Amino acid sequence: MLDPISASIRRELASADPAIAALLQKESDRQATTIELIASENHVSPAVMHAMGTCLTNKYAEGYPGARYYGGCVHHDELERLAQQRACQLFNCKFANVQPHSGATANQALFFAYLQPGDVFASLVLADGGHLTHGLKVNMSGKWFSPVHYPLVYDAASPNHERIDYDAAERVCLEAKQQHGDKFKLIMCGYSAYPRVIDFARFRAIADKCGVMLHADIAHIAGLVAAGVHPSPFPHCHVVTTTTHKTLRGPRGGLFLTNDEELAKKYDRSLFPGIQGGPLMHIIMAKAVAFGEALKPEFKTYSQQVVKNAQALAGALTQKGFRITSGGTDNHLMLVDLRGKSADLIGADAEKWLEQSGIICNKNGVPQDPRPPKQTSGIRLGSPAATTRGFKEDQMRTVASFIDRTLSAGLKGPEALATECEKVRAEVRALCDKFPLP
Repeated sequence: MLDPISASIRRELASADPAIAALLQKESDRQATTIELIASENHVSPAVMHAMGTCLTNKYAEGYPGARYYGGCVHHDELERLAQQRACQLFNCKFANVQPHSGATANQALFFAYLQPGDVFASLVLADGGHLTHGLKVNMSGKWFSPVHYPLVYDAASPNHERIDYDAAERVCLEAKQQHGDKFKLIMCGYSAYPRVIDFARFRAIADKCGVMLHADIAHIAGLVAAGVHPSPFPHCHVVTTTTHKTLRGPRGGLFLTNDEELAKKYDRSLFPGIQGGPLMHIIMAKAVAFGEALKPEFKTYSQQVVKNAQALAGALTQKGFRITSGGTDNHLMLVDLRGKSADLIGADAEKWLEQSGIICNKNGVPQDPRPPKQTSGIRLGSPAATTRGFKEDQMRTVASFIDRTLSAGLKGPEALATECEKVRAEVRALCDKFPLP
């Protein structure tokens, strides 16, 4: 059942723009009746969702609190300061910029704040779990700056197989320092498809040896960090960026954090007027609401369950013959190497087949994947959204069964797939009915 505000919005749209209302209804039904396993997605609370649809969208508030370029910003100043205070309290740091429109924008501003075009930075091999803003050739970070990449452990016999190779990372960074001198400026850690705990202290030791800045992009694990379920990048990292959705369960947007006042000032100037114009104050309001929710004790309980659910799903899939990269997960996500089940399984097919069953995920490369990005040998699964629905370990094991049944049927051919997808889709709907969205 819709909350009163959502119901009112539907009625307003149905009257003002029936075509848009119809599309909204379809998407609402899709979300309500499918199991969301995309690791970077979540279901926000009604308070966060409705904060985005307020009169704050009407106002230009270029600049920062106390230094706006437009009049009429007194309440926007109060709101942004509250969002900053809550962000600092949540992550136990001194300075926060809540204006980035996205995680990608937050990272772009970071490059502009601390590096010059052509400067060198280090990040994880992108195909092994890095983000496109960490040095992809067609991205600003790879076109205007010069990335060097550190690897995972590729030795399958090693107990650290497919985990970050910290010794190799140190060698890569020291070589970059020797070769490029003062043009080597930054080490990036924090990833979009890495299922293990990040050793921020070890990275700081490497950064100090090289005399460079350490940056953590915690877009995926921000909620877990805030809840104390994953170690914090502070006090080890000089600067931190993140998104505010994913595990933090806020609106789509970005965030910058630091303990260094001078670094904060440089970042503020880089974001505005360097990159962005007017901030999205209705989104900043929703960020403040989400930060407030994350400061409550129940968010810690939720985050703990996110990890338990991810581990339950990974364990159940392993029992069914799938291979989980690095042997498991410490956080909210896992990479499933489909070749463990069958050499004929392709990530793109798996994504499409599972959607027919009402299970939403994304194809994803696995470490040293021989297949191209549009195919991949794996899928990425995450537990945040399902945990928001109220799923526990038993439900995640049921989801593993849905995944196995669907993909096994797909390997048998179109007829078997269609028959099994119809059965699984009905069971998914029934499970979603028992665990409705917030």
